[in-house]
Amino acid sequence: MNALAIASVSLRRMVRDRTSMFFVVLLPVLVILVIGVTVGGRSSVRVAVVDLDHGPVAAELVHELDTAKGVTLVHLPDVDAARTEVRRGEQDVAVVVPAHYGDLLLAGRTAGLTTIDTSAAGNRQAADTAVGAVIGHHATQYQAAAFAAAHSGRDVSSTLALARRIQTGMPTITVSTDVVNGASDILPTGFGYSAPTMLVLFVFVNALAGGAAMIQTRGLRLYDRIMAAPVRAVDVVLGEGCAYLLLALLQSALIVGVGIGLFGVSWGSPGGAFVLVGLWALVGMGAGMLSGTLFRTPEQASAIGPALGIGLGMLGGCMWPLAIVSPTMRTIGHLAPQAWAVDAWTTLISRGGDLASIAPQLGVLATFAVVLVGLASFRFHRSLTS
Repeated sequence: MNALAIASVSLRRMVRDRTSMFFVVLLPVLVILVIGVTVGGRSSVRVAVVDLDHGPVAAELVHELDTAKGVTLVHLPDVDAARTEVRRGEQDVAVVVPAHYGDLLLAGRTAGLTTIDTSAAGNRQAADTAVGAVIGHHATQYQAAAFAAAHSGRDVSSTLALARRIQTGMPTITVSTDVVNGASDILPTGFGYSAPTMLVLFVFVNALAGGAAMIQTRGLRLYDRIMAAPVRAVDVVLGEGCAYLLLALLQSALIVGVGIGLFGVSWGSPGGAFVLVGLWALVGMGAGMLSGTLFRTPEQASAIGPALGIGLGMLGGCMWPLAIVSPTMRTIGHLAPQAWAVDAWTTLISRGGDLASIAPQLGVLATFAVVLVGLASFRFHRSLTS
C-alpha cells in the first residue's frame, strides 16, 4: 500500500506539470503529423496540367487524368507556374498540352506532350507511371482512329467512335506485381513510419527528462520525511518506479490511440504490439529513474536527458531507417535499445510478424530493461539508506 500511495503522489505531481505534459501529450502528436506528411503520408500522386490547347481533344485527356485512380489533378495557367511548383515539390509531375494538340491528332499527325518533373526521389516514379498509363490509353484511341481513317478514306474524327468501340471489346494484357519481401527492412512511409518511431523516441526522451522530478523531490528532502515514517526504502523505490512506468504506458497508449484514430496506423499483431509497448515502457522506466539518480540538479536532467535521448534515437533509427546506413553504423546503432524496438515494430508492421517473430528483439529489450531498472533501483535505494 505504501508503494501505491507513493506512486499516486508522484504521478499526480508529474501530471500537474504543464510543461512536461506538453512534451508528453502534444509534442509527440505534432511530430508524428509533421514527419508522417513529410515522408509520404499521402496516398495519391500530385499532377499539374497546363492546357494550352483548350480544345475538346485536350479536354478529354485532362478528364482522363482527373479521373485516374490515385491522381490528384491541379490546373495551372502556364509552363512557368508548373516548373515552379514541381521544383518546390508542390507537384510530383506536370503535363503540358501544347497548342493545336487536338488539331494534329484529328489530322492523323504526331502530337507531342511535355512532362515536367525533377530528379528528386519521392513520388516521381509513381507519378510518371500514372501519367504514362493515362497518356498511353488516350493515344491508342487516336492511333486506332488514324489507322482506320487511312484505310477507309475517312477522317479521324469520323472513325474515332468506331475505334473506341473496338478498343472496348478487344482483349488486353494485364500485369500484376508480386513484391517479395519488398518492405521488410523498413517501416511503411507516412504515418506508418512516424507513429511507431515517435513512440520509441518520446517515451525514452520524456522518461529521461522526468528524472528531474526525483531530483526535485530529493532537493525538498521529501524522501527524508517519507523515510522518517514506517516506510521501507524498497517501498519508495517501487512507488517511484510504478509512477514512471504508468506515465510511459499512458504516453504509449496515447500515441497508439492517436495513430489508429487520426492517422489510420496499423500496429500489427495486437499481442506482439501489447508486449512490445509494455517492455519499452519498462526500458523507459529504468532510464527515467536512472536519470533521477545520476544528475545533480533538475536543470541538468531537463537539458542533458532529452539531448541524450534524441541522440540515441537518431542512432537507433527513429529519424531514418537503419537499412539505409552503412553496416558499420547499423552495428553501432544497435548498441542503443531504440534500434531493437524499431526492428520489432518493423517486423510487426511491415512483415506481418507476431509475438514469436519479435522474440529476439524482446529478449534484448528485456536485458536493457533489467540492467536499467536494476542499476537505477540500486542507486536509488542506496541514496535513501545512506
